Amino acid sequence: MNAITTVNQHFINGQFVDSHGQEAIDVYSPVTGELIGHTLLGDEVDAERAIVAAHEAFPAWSKTSLAERGQYLQKIADALEERMDELISVTVAEYGALRTFSTMFNEQARQFFLLAKDLLRPENFVERNGDATVTKVPVGVAGLLTPWNGSPWFIAGKAASALAAGATVVIKPSQNSTLQSRVLMEAFAAAELPPGVVNIVNGSGTAVGNTITRSPLVQKISFTGSTRIGKQIGRDAIETMKRVTLELGGKSPTVILDDADMGKAVQFALTAGLLNTGQACIAGTRILVPEHRLEEAKAALKAGVEALPIGDPNDPTTLIQPMVSASHYERVQGFIRKGIEEGAEVLVGGEGKPEGFEAGNYVKPTIFVGVTNDMTIAQEEIFGPVLSVITYRDEEEAVAIANDVEYGLHGYVYGNDVERAHAVADRIQAGRVMVNQFFDDPVNPFGGFKMSGYGREFGIYGMNAYLETKTVLAA
Repeated sequence: MNAITTVNQHFINGQFVDSHGQEAIDVYSPVTGELIGHTLLGDEVDAERAIVAAHEAFPAWSKTSLAERGQYLQKIADALEERMDELISVTVAEYGALRTFSTMFNEQARQFFLLAKDLLRPENFVERNGDATVTKVPVGVAGLLTPWNGSPWFIAGKAASALAAGATVVIKPSQNSTLQSRVLMEAFAAAELPPGVVNIVNGSGTAVGNTITRSPLVQKISFTGSTRIGKQIGRDAIETMKRVTLELGGKSPTVILDDADMGKAVQFALTAGLLNTGQACIAGTRILVPEHRLEEAKAALKAGVEALPIGDPNDPTTLIQPMVSASHYERVQGFIRKGIEEGAEVLVGGEGKPEGFEAGNYVKPTIFVGVTNDMTIAQEEIFGPVLSVITYRDEEEAVAIANDVEYGLHGYVYGNDVERAHAVADRIQAGRVMVNQFFDDPVNPFGGFKMSGYGREFGIYGMNAYLETKTVLAA
């Protein structure tokens, strides 16, 4: 992307419409710092127009047959496939995502619509229970508020579930992903859904986000983002009794059991901790290591991090990408400084940018040792390539440390005895735990315990979040 891209329209009621909001933002390359785009952010008027369009489209869309919805979901998937190369490239340019990662999650974004299509079976919507007919009916207008760390993936996952359920949607992407949103708008337009079924408004959380979450015409909110914002959305939603799904922050533990092959365990821990260069809610940023194997773990971790290639996200050999923005780079630097101030030891990495990468938003992959679980870097979500090594004496203490955090989104366990590793995973307070392998699963439920939110996404669980249950009793 050498040319400057301008985004000054939203997708409302089946059309591209000029932004009423006039707040202008510039988009800079995370890799070079160069200007790559301009965006006009929407305001309350744009958001209200989108909400009204979705509200007016809902009665007809909610009555479409399962076959009709399936055809539209297929059309969206086809439209994304036609734009896949552009979507991958713009994600790399705007977000700084590795091309390999961008390819994976954008292709999975397309797959979400096909998976949702497969759920459109009568038994998922109607059942007989004695003298009762229990039906699941669309909730209404759904507001979908999505983050920047994989924007098309989050939008697709939520929108596919909502549309399959028969809900209409108003989408507010992160303002850090407006160039990606433009491509998605074009895909939804090409799919030729009825006007108002899908609406996308770029804008801030204050102007557009608050308008959506507080509108009496919106019956459902699905939000992925920080716990602080999630709490505010929950407070706003209760005023109009909105149904809410909140997928919030995480501070996931990676528990390396004492029988583990340390080389393999460290590779697993680095994969979990540095996923998306740490810009992931599921990142395993607390590595729990048996006390008597600490030196072995330190040597393996140091060698592993020093071998990670930092560079251009378009280079297939690159494994460490830049942070999404200069402000986010500064946020991560603040946590590194805080770790040093609180007495943790830098094993590898530290403050500043890697040598040769001063132009972009690159952070040195950093591992702290000598960390206690009460330190800031062990308790707060950093959202960057900063990992904390915490030692434990026995399995009971490992589980206690793993659970001694306000979050409960994800966890990881690695050990030679698979049955024992599963038993430890069962004791971790998290919505999802991976044992001995790292993979994604877009079918089974995903969501958090504790301050990581509530509600579940993916598969039938995600679609059910946009359905209300109705019982009709007849003698």
